[in-house]
Amino acid sequence: MLASLPGVIRIPLVVLSLLLNTMLHVVVLFVFTLLKLVMPIRSLRDLCSRALVAIAESWIAVNSALFEIFTRIQWRVEGLDRLRYDGNYLVLCNHQSWVDIPVLQKIFNRRIPFLRFFLKSQLIWVPLLGPAWWALDFPFMKRYSKETLICHPELKGRDLTSTRHACEKFSHMPVSVMNFVEGTRFTRAKHDAQSSVYRHLLRPKAGGVSFVLDAMGDGLHAILDVTIVYPNGPCTMMDLIAGRVRDIHVHARELPITARLRGDYEGDAIFRERFQTWVNDLWHEKDERIDTMLGVRHPPA
Repeated sequence: MLASLPGVIRIPLVVLSLLLNTMLHVVVLFVFTLLKLVMPIRSLRDLCSRALVAIAESWIAVNSALFEIFTRIQWRVEGLDRLRYDGNYLVLCNHQSWVDIPVLQKIFNRRIPFLRFFLKSQLIWVPLLGPAWWALDFPFMKRYSKETLICHPELKGRDLTSTRHACEKFSHMPVSVMNFVEGTRFTRAKHDAQSSVYRHLLRPKAGGVSFVLDAMGDGLHAILDVTIVYPNGPCTMMDLIAGRVRDIHVHARELPITARLRGDYEGDAIFRERFQTWVNDLWHEKDERIDTMLGVRHPPA
């Protein structure tokens, strides 16, 4: 019923509802964040962490419900049947729009552990958001540039060590680590600038995936390969809020993490080439899958 309201009424209602939902959850979130900061006992901090995740999942659930109420999106989702809330996943996904994030949050909320992103260590100082990310156990990573490592070779390997240390907390809880492998949102201009060999995708960045697998060690048990398609073309968050996004297709499949996917990406040229081949093959499969999801057929070669 609310989805049929005129846009001049419906859009302000959506925005107001999303803002109120965020404000209410943020207030509770920061209460538990402060408690976690002052708790001297590890078990009590872990209890606060679980409460914070429950708050974040509640915020996502309400947001998803609001979009169900105010929009007419037709969902086609495959591959969620065998997912585990107590699993440990590395989620790899193509990236087209900021809409990807609420889409991923909706379909995976409370089906797999709360999605977390690797963040640059400097972001912990962002007002309000930095402490919230810390409280929600987002892993902060410290990377050194090649120039810095040339000037200070003693720093080599320290970024991985510090990131592993940041990920130690995940040994006490299930985790889903999110990685947009292309590193940026897809646009036709970026695609052409890269001379990408894929029809619907930018070139994948294998180094970031390898870094996460190495940093997490045995903390992950499977890869979740996710493909998102918007059949009506590119969209923005404003399109989602305004109800202009009508169809969303999502395909997910679980892949094993084998010994061949772990190694020294920086120092082992043979492993690096093998890992890049694996990621490129994964991306070729994803490109074909997008054609299938869009109903596109190509003549045989």
